[in-house]
Amino acid sequence: MPDDGLNRAGAEPPRNLPVPIAPPPSAEPGANGRDFGESWLARVVRAMFGWKAGSIRADLETVLGEPPAGDTDFSLTERTLLKNILGLRERRIEDVMVPRADIVAVPHEVTIGELLKVFESAGHSRLVVYQETLDDPVGLVHIRDVMALMIKQAAVNPTGGRRRKVPAGLDFKAVDLAAHLSATDIVRKLLFVPPSMPAIDLLAQMQASRTHLALVIDEYGGTDGLVSMEDLVEQVVGEIEDEHDEASARTVVRQYDGSFLADGRAPLEDVVASVGEDFDVGDAASEVDTLGGYVVNLIGRVPVRGELVRGPDSLEFQVLDADPRRVKRIRIYRRAGQRVDRETRRRDVDAGRGGASIAPTTNETDAAGEPQEGASTRDAPPP
Repeated sequence: MPDDGLNRAGAEPPRNLPVPIAPPPSAEPGANGRDFGESWLARVVRAMFGWKAGSIRADLETVLGEPPAGDTDFSLTERTLLKNILGLRERRIEDVMVPRADIVAVPHEVTIGELLKVFESAGHSRLVVYQETLDDPVGLVHIRDVMALMIKQAAVNPTGGRRRKVPAGLDFKAVDLAAHLSATDIVRKLLFVPPSMPAIDLLAQMQASRTHLALVIDEYGGTDGLVSMEDLVEQVVGEIEDEHDEASARTVVRQYDGSFLADGRAPLEDVVASVGEDFDVGDAASEVDTLGGYVVNLIGRVPVRGELVRGPDSLEFQVLDADPRRVKRIRIYRRAGQRVDRETRRRDVDAGRGGASIAPTTNETDAAGEPQEGASTRDAPPP
């Protein structure tokens, strides 16, 4: 990170940086400055040489916890980065991985033409390759290897005596887009790691193996998630976005009628901060992290598209988009105040489905998972 991007003391706090992890509590030293938990050998060494076990980390954490003392002190950005580096050892892969439901992968028998379409729509440079299911991974494929393969096939032999000239000596008509990925040798090896692995250990392993992608495998050998080197680096420096990244959809947007539109993956604490204090999540805050997970926790199942779920107090959740595995987009509004008419709901649900027309539904479910009296028990059609 360049030095000119660091904020100095008194500047606005940096944005997009992850919240620092609080270090584990340590025993307080005694009144005489001695740690009663240390061994007799450590006390002897400390008395002889002035050394104290763990003093460098403890002193640094203490300094970072104090307010800035001047221009020569750590800046706000430097403090945040150092705290995140110290706290990285407390992170586990399961805390930073992309869940299985969000993994974009391709079968080993995919054609080169279909593979290019997936790369374009996903916006990733690397994709997981599997055999029958995601639980049977083969490796990964990089977009650069695909391009190199196409360039090799499109290259024109200058001594071939071709009459028609082609730009840059490349004839892409010669590229076999119907060829299967399995018939090539561009599938690379993939790292396999457990969800309990410390994030800092995986970062070191990725650097040593020059592999930027790892598949998270559970105790039964099934695929649990995916983690990239970028995911790990973002735990220190914050969200990394380039010119090809779209604006983050994990936001809560207030609408003109007082309702809120939110992504199902929006952090629950962000939703509570946007909606207001009447959104009391209760004990669910310790069980789920996202709005979609909260709605699923309310009724004990994944709701269908178009379903209405009664929340705490006067809040109601309308599922605009969902699939059998997760909730994708939700509208939040208050029953006693701004009530959305049926046509508005139908238009929003259609937008969540990408414009497909469906019949409006008034299926309402309370927090116990039971249909409300007077409400239709007809579910919206499955995705």
